Amino acid sequence: MKLALFSDIHSNLPALDALFQDIDDKKPDSVYCLGDLVGYNIWPNEVINQIRKHRIPTIAGNYDFGIGRKSDDCGCAYKTNEEREMGKISISFTNDTIGESQREYLKNLPRHIRLELLQNDEKLNLLLVHGSPRRINEYLFEDRDEKSLLRIMEQADADIMCFGHTHKPYHRILKSGTEDSIRYRHAVNIGSVGKPKDGDPRGCYVILSLDETTSIKDNSSVGVDFIRFNYNIEKAAAAVEDSVLPDEYAMLLRNAY
Repeated sequence: MKLALFSDIHSNLPALDALFQDIDDKKPDSVYCLGDLVGYNIWPNEVINQIRKHRIPTIAGNYDFGIGRKSDDCGCAYKTNEEREMGKISISFTNDTIGESQREYLKNLPRHIRLELLQNDEKLNLLLVHGSPRRINEYLFEDRDEKSLLRIMEQADADIMCFGHTHKPYHRILKSGTEDSIRYRHAVNIGSVGKPKDGDPRGCYVILSLDETTSIKDNSSVGVDFIRFNYNIEKAAAAVEDSVLPDEYAMLLRNAY
């Protein structure tokens, strides 16, 4: 079984269109979106319409949560006053641009999706969140203390936890349990479709592969493939520059930081 998981489109319609073409080529069994459909670019309505058209099960990202409630706070952790001021422009633009039907869609998105799978006669819990099981806007970076990350997954009863929000993909395998009952848990940040921050401007998503060999006792039996795909970055960047949005967002797309 192959699952395609993607997140953090952020109103980047050219990236989303290229993603769908790439996913169609891969032919996964199921597709899920882990949120943050809107913000930072000019196509929030078009992105939402495409997600709805493709009937993709989707959870709310922090930006979706805020815009769905007409809030001027996206729950983003801006580090500088300059970032905060640019963020205000993006939030205001998105609130002014989004349609009522699209806003209602965002407002009603669930926080989590949990799948209970049976693989190799074992129950396998797959949890899809945006930030973390605890908070929609919690950042789980790759350098997160292992004990802390493991505790989050254990409390959420997640054997595989997939999430986004940081826009930086990674896969960490954590060992838990006692010596008599060791099990492995997988923390997977699936990266960003429309606003990567890892120095690679191509879009990113994950193909998660599970089969008859998958077991919580085998740390190599869960397949996690990070897929990078090209899209028309200049079209997305030019759209920013031709709008009221800060030009800095165009440079972020080009440089992926």
